[in-house]
Amino acid sequence: MISFFYAYNDLGDRMKFKIGDKVTRKSYNHDIVFKITKTEEKVYYLKGINIRLYADSNEEDLELYNGKKDVEEEEFLDRIKPENLDRNDYFYLPGKILHIDGDSEYLNRCLKYYEDINIWAMGIAEKEENIASKITQWLKEYNPDIVVITGHDAYYKKKGENNELKAYKNSSYFVNAIQEARKFEKSHQKLIIIAGGCQSNYEELIKAGANFASSPKRINIHALDPAIIASKMSLSDTTKDIDLKGILENTKYGASGIGGIKTKGTMYVGYPR
Repeated sequence: MISFFYAYNDLGDRMKFKIGDKVTRKSYNHDIVFKITKTEEKVYYLKGINIRLYADSNEEDLELYNGKKDVEEEEFLDRIKPENLDRNDYFYLPGKILHIDGDSEYLNRCLKYYEDINIWAMGIAEKEENIASKITQWLKEYNPDIVVITGHDAYYKKKGENNELKAYKNSSYFVNAIQEARKFEKSHQKLIIIAGGCQSNYEELIKAGANFASSPKRINIHALDPAIIASKMSLSDTTKDIDLKGILENTKYGASGIGGIKTKGTMYVGYPR
């Protein structure tokens, strides 16, 4: 027998689910697991557990997550574990990462990922609309080889065509932040920029100066996707062109979710150890 916790909205009506519950949506065939972050007038506000997505829903469309093991997610996490470096003869200096994220929970998850693979990374949680005005200061302070500018985004078809910045939740803020970063360092090799969130305007982010950006097919991306790209660039040799196709295939949805331009890595390899 399933027991439900009940909450009350601002109107005093009893609600079936509570803040913090994990739920899925019936109308989307339970494809994404969400956490309830807020309730208001019989509307539930949702945040993806693994996917960088905000949504809202009525009560009738929601179902408590059954807790069933997500085999696909586990296989994905196993797949993105980095290869072991040969430390017998060589020493390695991976590129430094500055990760700026509009979502503190996703940021912490990315920082844990960097920590697990022994990459230096500084994390800053900041709202997307504030990043452009502060990024130059952060670049001067931390002097990274790679900067990640991410958070949440969305394409709203009712607001315009998918090539128009006005039709996106945060793409214009990402563009502004990239442009400020490129004023600080014009070289795509000296500062690698990874930018965007779910459904972002990929072409505008690349034109603004990003090396990698989401989302070519205007789809959702995994919470770790920006960190996966950053870590691959951090661990790629400065003297060799990257395997662009191979790096993109390490992300959850491949080249549909994130695209980029060919460049070299940021890791220096020394001999002898």
